[in-house]
Formats: sequence, C-alpha cells, structure tokens
Amino acid sequence: MSSQYVAHIREKDGDIQPLVTHLREVGNLACEFAQKINTVDAGNVLGLLHDFGKFSQDFQAYIKSATGVINPDEDEYVEANTLKGKIDHSSAGAQLLWQRLHKFGGAGQGEIVAQTLALCIASHHSGLINCIDKDGSNIFNIRMGKDDEKTHLLECLNHAEAELMASVDELVNQELVKNLYGKLSTLVDFSAALAQKKYSKTDSFNLGFFTRFLFSCLVDADRLNSAEFETPLRKQQRLCRQAWLNWDTAIDRLESHLGQFEQTKPIDEIRQRISDKCKQRANGPQGVYSLTVPTGGGKTLASLRYALHHARKHRLERIIYVIPYTSIIEQNARAVREVLEQEADLHPWVLEHHSNIEPENQTWHSKLVSENWDAPIVFTTMVQFLEALFGGGTRSVRRMHQLANAVLVFDEIQT
Repeated sequence: MSSQYVAHIREKDGDIQPLVTHLREVGNLACEFAQKINTVDAGNVLGLLHDFGKFSQDFQAYIKSATGVINPDEDEYVEANTLKGKIDHSSAGAQLLWQRLHKFGGAGQGEIVAQTLALCIASHHSGLINCIDKDGSNIFNIRMGKDDEKTHLLECLNHAEAELMASVDELVNQELVKNLYGKLSTLVDFSAALAQKKYSKTDSFNLGFFTRFLFSCLVDADRLNSAEFETPLRKQQRLCRQAWLNWDTAIDRLESHLGQFEQTKPIDEIRQRISDKCKQRANGPQGVYSLTVPTGGGKTLASLRYALHHARKHRLERIIYVIPYTSIIEQNARAVREVLEQEADLHPWVLEHHSNIEPENQTWHSKLVSENWDAPIVFTTMVQFLEALFGGGTRSVRRMHQLANAVLVFDEIQT
C-alpha cells in the first residue's frame, strides 16, 4: 500500500522514489552522521519522521500533479504552481515526536528531548526556527498546536506503512528520552537550571549547539539522499570516495617529501626539529594545542604532519584548515596539493572552499564536495567556518557535523 506514496520523482526519467524508501535512507545517513557524538537513535528518528507529512493526500496530489503523474483531467489533479511551498509536510513528524515524548521523565526531561528533536524536523526546510519570537510569543508551542487540518498528522498516521510505524514505535519511547537526556546532561547543568528557573548563558548555548548539530545531521542526510536519487552517480562517487580514503597513503607521500630536504643551513635543522616534534605529539590524546612558529619555520608542512598522523592515530575522518586570508589559503592549499596529490589518484585530497575561487577553476567534484565538506583535507576561511556553526537557513549548516571527528587547524589564529 505504501508504494503509492511518493517522496520524489526523478526529472529525467520519471522514476519514483517511494516515501518509505526516502525516510529509511535518510534515517540511515543521519545515523551515520550522528554516530560522531554517539546519538545514533536520535539521527534515525529524525530521518524516519522528517517528511512524515508527505503521507497526506494533499501533498501526494501536489507532487504527482507537479510532475505529470496525475493527468490534468483527473479529479485528483491540483494546480501545483500555486501550492509550491504551501503544503506543510514538516509539522506532522515534529508533532508526533512532541506528543509521544514530552510527558516522559520527571523534571521536564521529556520536554527538552522532544523539543530538541521536534525543532530539527519542523525546521529542516527553513533553517532552525526561534522558539520565542521578538514579541515574546511561543512560536514552538504554536507550531506543535497547529491544527490537524493543516498538518495532516492523523491522516498520515493512518496512511503510513505498518513496518515504518513499527520502527518508529521501537525508537520513539522513554528509552530515547533517557539516553538523549543523559547525553545532554554532560553539556547542561539541568539541576542548576531547575533551581534558578532559567538556564545559564553557557548552558543555553550548549543546548542550542547540540540541537544544531543534530539539525546538521538531518539536513545533510536529507539533501544528500534527494540529490543522489536524482543523480545516482553522486552516490557512487561518495561511496567510492569513502572507500578510497587512507591516511597511510598521504602520510607515506608526506614523509617521502620531507625526507628529500637537505639540511645545509641552521634554519633547516630548526625546521626539522619543529616538524619532528609535531609528528611526536601527534600520538598524544585529542585536545586543544598551540603551535607557535615564526614565519619561515615550515609550519604548513609541520602542522600537516601532525594532522595526518593524529588523524590516523584516532581514526578521524578529515582535516580542516581554517585560515583568515584567502591569499594564505591558496598558498597553503597549493603546497599541500604538490606533496599529496598524484595524477593517478581517484579523487583529489584537497578541497578549497572560499569566495575567491574562480568558476573556471572549479571542477564538478569540487562543487559537489563543497556543499558539505566531504573531502579528506579542507581549506576554508573563518567566515565559512562561522557560517557552518551559526549561519541561518539550511545551506551552511550541512557542513557543521563534518567538524566532529576531524582535526581542526586554525592557522594565523592571532589575526
């Protein structure tokens, strides 16, 4: 029965992506991303319910009319152009989470978990919504109380596949509240908030930041799955890229390059000591470290040496350089490319992402991985970094989850 419910229809050949397939595949991807902070079940729930509102007849009539599946002469046909963006398909899943979870646990545990998850779903096309607007109105409560006539939650519950609902029932329960609240408790002092009847600024920031991370996992998973259905080659490229990544290859190339340097001057010996120290410290625990080296000290390759060995030691996924000036980015990225990249490589090691890149210098691959920084080594600006962390909308937030499980190198941080 559920196969009649459509998530997307491919433009070039009219192939249909069933809604259940999209929900499960987005759930799997969001699980993978959320694993970085040990919140797999939360990622899965967000994926399974983010487009739950598409089980409504209003949405199905809209998408099938817009893509020609429904003939204009049929009774179900609607004028899709006038309805674009007007059929609410994000509130139903958010309402379902809120209704099922907010009563679990004492001291508001269920409420905080339900709101965190519901916000991600309600916002996945608009960017994270404010819970309270400038006038003090509780926007979140208004959204959760939106009329069923507009959100179609009851209709969607009746139409959704039994196996999908079984998966939802298995995940959306008191255990989810307990686990996610436990995770949040490592970041937020809920006891102090209850005693003082408000959150500290730090706790408020951490709570919002955690929500935004899960939001990043959902948005990137949704956009990836939708794009990869439209262009299946994109999925093949992504999986091939992931299988191809091996830090040993990059380390061997860098060590071979460094071994060719001749030490003929005192400065050469100093650079060597700096580089060797970076390699030595790479075997240490993850944390925040500083490297203070004057101009000419070889910090570009020394920091790369640290990053590569540290990434291998801790099984990290990527290395991200955050640099204030595009001129420095271009110079450093060029130096790293010359050391690591070879013509026979299946994919480039280095991605530059900043405003100075000329369109003619961008490849299909670089445009693709710039969307979510899905590359082994990324060179970007502080502006792009801050956009990933704090920017509005849904475009830049896709990159946020990539900052986890990565080596972050802030170059020229004093500027």
